[in-house]
Amino acid sequence: MKRRHLLASAALGLGLAFGGAANAQMDSVKACFVYVGTIGDGGWTQAHHASVTKAQEHFGDKVQFQWQESVPEGADSERVLTQMALGGCNIIFTTSFGYMDPTNAVAAKFPNVKFEHATGFKREHPNVGIYNARFYEGRAIEGLIAGRMTKSNKIGYIASFPIPEVIMGINSYFHNAKKVNPDVELSVVWAFTWLDPAKEADAAKALLDQGVDVIAAHTDSTAPLAEIAKSGGNAIGFGQASDMEDYKPTPRVTSIIDDWSPYYIRQIQAVMDGTWVSEDTWDGIKDGTVGIGEFTGLPDEVKAEAEGMRDAIAAGTYHPFTGPINKQDGSAWLAEGQTAPDGDLLGMGFYVEGITGDIPK
Repeated sequence: MKRRHLLASAALGLGLAFGGAANAQMDSVKACFVYVGTIGDGGWTQAHHASVTKAQEHFGDKVQFQWQESVPEGADSERVLTQMALGGCNIIFTTSFGYMDPTNAVAAKFPNVKFEHATGFKREHPNVGIYNARFYEGRAIEGLIAGRMTKSNKIGYIASFPIPEVIMGINSYFHNAKKVNPDVELSVVWAFTWLDPAKEADAAKALLDQGVDVIAAHTDSTAPLAEIAKSGGNAIGFGQASDMEDYKPTPRVTSIIDDWSPYYIRQIQAVMDGTWVSEDTWDGIKDGTVGIGEFTGLPDEVKAEAEGMRDAIAAGTYHPFTGPINKQDGSAWLAEGQTAPDGDLLGMGFYVEGITGDIPK
């Protein structure tokens, strides 16, 4: 499985203890990127590459950029990383969860090269950093919209793999839908893929056939939106990773847009300045890493409510996981007014109360 974050609080504490050694300033840097998909996939990889393009524009000829598309996770990625390190890359960004072990393995062999892994949890060497985004914040806004817009009270979620990032997204989506619509029911279809348009389309069709009329997808292609559009009904959905603007104004009514460019610029500059250190970074809406796309095809009152939640999350006055919230089995998780600790979210392996079905093992 690719990318995504499994970090529990204990692991986070351990990881934050690592710090990079002092580095020399550099007049020029070669920054390299490993992509799991194509730069035109319409979702995850396209968003990363758009961020790289912004970084290129920022640095001009001071930084040389290199990337490789469609690199399978596992042994192939270790070979590509080794070639990049031997080819003079000073910092290498690995943009998929499944690159985690290869990243650390190659980093051990090239201590003078900096490695940045997207959405992983292992930092076994002082030349490895981790970066991720608080996608669950965007899921809360989607959930609010789903709760307000559903006519059938049946909302759906296309899930990729049963890892904490995906589970917290499902929980955030449902919990915030339930807050505005106590009658809402959630159906989850597990696709067991990040990028397979045929499987994603089948998952969307299965949900539509169940009477679901709002679908969120934690996969990478535009196939779910295409399937919704093809159905000819009144169902709606959301862009994922990229804006997926071809489906505006509906069925795509907003989107979670990944913008990694501030992080890429900051970390590349740190290598140039000799100030790079091994860190674990988890940014969200307020940092600009999680962007919320234009709201389209929504009633004015729903749009205003969604904008209000977005702004409250950015201001730190609303947390998508604010108690009281129980776990699926009815046991208490968060008390009234309590917000979820990062460690709980990064190691999340349970559904919240009201979601039916089991999390696959």
